[in-house]
Amino acid sequence: MKTMKMLALPLLITLLHSPVCLSVTVSSSKPKVEVHEHTDAVLACEFRTEKDQNPRIEWKKRGKGVTFVYFNNKFTGSYAGRARIEGATLTIHSVSQKDSGEYRCEVTASEDHVSLGEAIVTLNVLVPPHVPSCEVPSSVFVGLGLELLCKDKLSVPPATYRWYKDNKALTSTADTPYNIDTNKGTLKFKSVSKMDAGMYRCESSNSVGAPKSCMAQQLKVMEYPLNMTILIAGAVGFLMLVLFCCICVCVCRRQGCCKKGKKTKSTKSYNPPPPPPPPPSTRNLKHYKQTQSFMI
Repeated sequence: MKTMKMLALPLLITLLHSPVCLSVTVSSSKPKVEVHEHTDAVLACEFRTEKDQNPRIEWKKRGKGVTFVYFNNKFTGSYAGRARIEGATLTIHSVSQKDSGEYRCEVTASEDHVSLGEAIVTLNVLVPPHVPSCEVPSSVFVGLGLELLCKDKLSVPPATYRWYKDNKALTSTADTPYNIDTNKGTLKFKSVSKMDAGMYRCESSNSVGAPKSCMAQQLKVMEYPLNMTILIAGAVGFLMLVLFCCICVCVCRRQGCCKKGKKTKSTKSYNPPPPPPPPPSTRNLKHYKQTQSFMI
């Protein structure tokens, strides 16, 4: 037993003092980065190698495909001239929404036991509200349905919307004649009345910046003119008359009235009888010849 302990002790000391076989390791102290538009974004990437003191560093961006950001010790594409690298940490200056996405830091140490390591960093560029596009018709007839539209396609995170009438905020409840979708930016009327006329505008907002509003637009609510009312009444009356005639024809066919009328009509055409043949004496007179003499 003592002999085994004496043998094990030098072996343990040898293992502790022997070099550990390590591979290249890559990590990021901040894997998710959120910055405002037109500011600098720092994408952290730290690495440690076993032997290679001059590893190859690359940055790539994933999208529909994979594009190089930093390759062969230089920046490519739109990143040239507006990015820098320190160690393996990437800094992009004056970012825009197009820079949002998933970035990959790759470190290749060819002399190490495991030569490749990588870390993923996600960049989200926050964009304040922009002036939304508002669709408000200039006029509408009383009693019709109506939908006003508002959209801000650029803000990140997506904007929420508020509608104003005559500079007073509208709120939809169960008693109001309209409905507001704050996420889609729609203002819907089931049936427009004269009270709904006024100046309408929409405001978009998010957590990044100050809200923005479109220009107020006037909505007029008009009564139907008399000639149009008469035209609509005439069209409705004509449709009812056509429907009534169709019903009468169907009832008549079911009761067999139409079939009796068809039986009284004759579909055969009249053909006169052929003329009688001429008498034999007149028909063969020209061809008569005396073939025998008769004696009395």
